[in-house]
Amino acid sequence: METSAHVIRVNVPMRWSDMDAYGHINNVEVIRMLEEARILAFGPPGGTGAHGIEPPVPLFNTVPPNTQSLVSEHRVKYLAPLEYRNVPADVDIWFSSVKGASLTISYLVSDPVTNKACIKAETTLAFVDAVTGALLRVTAEQRELCGRHTGTSVFA
Repeated sequence: METSAHVIRVNVPMRWSDMDAYGHINNVEVIRMLEEARILAFGPPGGTGAHGIEPPVPLFNTVPPNTQSLVSEHRVKYLAPLEYRNVPADVDIWFSSVKGASLTISYLVSDPVTNKACIKAETTLAFVDAVTGALLRVTAEQRELCGRHTGTSVFA
């Protein structure tokens, strides 16, 4: 399990409806859990929803107006079944790459009772101008926010 200072740990609820016929969290719901982890760690995309608790790294609160953050890739490896529990899963999350116009987020999802690593994953995001569709560069402010929480890829 990733334990370096750059890692942010968030707790993502497992819902009863996330469970498949075998009692495991369904693979489709794992992607939802990764999204929830991103929101808990880095904030909501600018301009959506009501205000809430400030995230540990307010990355999405720093985007220019009319900016969308879009997923360009998911990579998921299942290490062990994530059994449904009535307690949230532990998700360690950090940036594993910050490029000119994209960033990659690494995740390690663990069973909250056994502490066993169940899922490792990465998501690559790009920022896009909502009006023109043009790809936007990662800003200096965003790069600085990511820098404190950047480590190696979960797949390294």
